[in-house]
Amino acid sequence: MPKKTQMKTHILARFMLYVLGHRPDEFGLVPDEDGFVPYKELLWALHEEPGWRYVRKGHINEVLLSPDRHLFQALKDAIRALDRRWRLGPENPAQSLPTSLFVGVRRRSHRNVMEKGLAAARGSHIVLSPDRDMAMRIGCRRDQKPVLLEISTRSVSEAGITLKPFGELFIADQVPAGAMTGPPVPKKDMEATQKKEKAIPDKRPDFQTGTFVLDMNRDPDPSRRPKGKKRKGWKEEARKIRRGKRR
Repeated sequence: MPKKTQMKTHILARFMLYVLGHRPDEFGLVPDEDGFVPYKELLWALHEEPGWRYVRKGHINEVLLSPDRHLFQALKDAIRALDRRWRLGPENPAQSLPTSLFVGVRRRSHRNVMEKGLAAARGSHIVLSPDRDMAMRIGCRRDQKPVLLEISTRSVSEAGITLKPFGELFIADQVPAGAMTGPPVPKKDMEATQKKEKAIPDKRPDFQTGTFVLDMNRDPDPSRRPKGKKRKGWKEEARKIRRGKRR
């Protein structure tokens, strides 16, 4: 490897060590409990920094083949720093909370989030920030124009939900709808959802307890039987009815 390339790879390794091992929160990242960060999330964060937009997975692979490889451990889809200066655990609840936190959500999820709240996927967290710009930075990784929502930490705490600090960020497993405020859902989105719901007709019969379905073809009274071509097997049923009357 040329000396210039080696130096560039070494500088990237030192920066990755800072991002993954020292201050992931500074870059809007929350590793899992084992310290791993998905490659795609690491690349998102790096691309937001001036001078690092060129980095691709191949450049990270070069770091993992370089003399600095002992600083990291890699899996198929994630990477972690072996020297970590941060802690993330359930025993670390927030002692003091800001009045408000912020989160950026996808536009297509806006209505659903305002109605049902936020819930983290299994093995992940909802990442909240007291800084609007950081919340939007994180939200822009999944939507070019995310919707910024404000969260009342008091309402979250009153709902019995724990907010845990992680550096300058906070994480939670869920956020109730009643704790969030934000811009109204666009009218066109509301209308599109309503049309979609109307387009799915409810084909189930409107039954109530104690009701039953009356099959007119099985009515023993000839005067009430439907006219027209008789269905197959009607003779056998008629014989059974006559036999029952003779007994």
